[in-house]
Amino acid sequence: MTFATLGLIEPLLRALETLGYQTPTPVQAQAIPAVLAGRDLMAAAQTGTGKTAGFALPLLQLLTMEGPKVAANSARALILCPTRELAEQVHASVAEYAQHLPLTTYAVYGGVSINPQMMKLRKGVDILVATPGRLIDLFRQNALKLNQLQTLVLDEADRMLDLGFSEELANIYRMLPKKRQTLLFSATFSDDIRLLAGQMLNDPLSIEVSPRNVAANTVKQWVVPVDKKRKPELFVHLMRKGRWKQVLVFAKTRNGVDALVDKLQGLGINADGIHGDKPQATRQRALDRFKASEVQILVATDVAARGLDIEDLPLVVNFDLPIVAEDYIHRIGRTGRAGNTGEAISLVCADEVNMLSAIEMLTRQTLTRKMEADFEPEHRVPDTDASGQVVKKPKKPKKPKTSGGGGKRNLGKWVDSGEVAPAEPSIKPVRKVPVFNTGPRKKK
Repeated sequence: MTFATLGLIEPLLRALETLGYQTPTPVQAQAIPAVLAGRDLMAAAQTGTGKTAGFALPLLQLLTMEGPKVAANSARALILCPTRELAEQVHASVAEYAQHLPLTTYAVYGGVSINPQMMKLRKGVDILVATPGRLIDLFRQNALKLNQLQTLVLDEADRMLDLGFSEELANIYRMLPKKRQTLLFSATFSDDIRLLAGQMLNDPLSIEVSPRNVAANTVKQWVVPVDKKRKPELFVHLMRKGRWKQVLVFAKTRNGVDALVDKLQGLGINADGIHGDKPQATRQRALDRFKASEVQILVATDVAARGLDIEDLPLVVNFDLPIVAEDYIHRIGRTGRAGNTGEAISLVCADEVNMLSAIEMLTRQTLTRKMEADFEPEHRVPDTDASGQVVKKPKKPKKPKTSGGGGKRNLGKWVDSGEVAPAEPSIKPVRKVPVFNTGPRKKK
């Protein structure tokens, strides 16, 4: 199969040839004909398998072949993304595909001045890539009208719910024309997303080209147990032992990112960090330097888990495990992309055992554990498996009491000093799914 057999027009085929695209990926092969046929679509595929081209190519063709010229302060197609980085990445890809077409594209997001964006929208754009918050700001300031909108794309919709965009999505839904084509693309689809699709899509075609919530098999994954306080020391040890050249590291918090970057820089290691408190220009500069191999270690929160397309990235390290298990798939999906192989190492301490169990249950695999000499944890990380069970260490039998009060006595139960109490089971927060009012209630 070729892109030509999918029915794409010559200017798009020429752009794909320039970019070196030869054979459609499975998601592209199924999605492109469906979008060209005007169907609403709900597509799931592993990250790095070409989802962006799957919706962008047919969308560009539809806009070229159909519809009136875009009006002032309007957009004919809207692509919603959860983060600034992903919006930039998607827009860059769309612009490359559209290089031989008479269409205009633009990206808007927060963290930068809104005034240049308002100026750019005065003439209208055919395809607008946006984050939800900035889109609503532009709409409320009358800088953007959506009455001409033909197609809505929700890219990484599950991540939008994870980041708390449910209310924004409900507001955007009310801003859109009723008659439109809607496409949902994501690496994973939670039950919440399926509920959302049922509210926003009209008789959608469902595509799942890979098993639900399975990490790419091009990524070799393993876990290194360690005490929490020794994680920085272990990271530096592994980096020097493995002679790592380019590593993307994920930490749980912004303070954690800054602390690790400071430690690495103090050791003379070229490191930089990305998180939500940093200005967009600073984040983009750090990412550009990392892509250009000017920075050896890039430390990030989950703001960077999606939308980072780094060619031939060999290694991802989870310095902290993610709170939401699905984010593990997106993190390690930054490596092993487009058929390349990669590695993902997770440094896991005792109080992360429930997160590890959730990841193994989601991905349906038990991650291999590799102890590192001289870093064996004092606080044991309980065994876990893909069933989602935390295997508790068997308790030692109680010692018999001795006469004369020589033995230790405990008002409760005996606890061996070498044991670590199992962590409390984590309760995944319930995500708020937008409920859309589709019309007036009937009178009883």
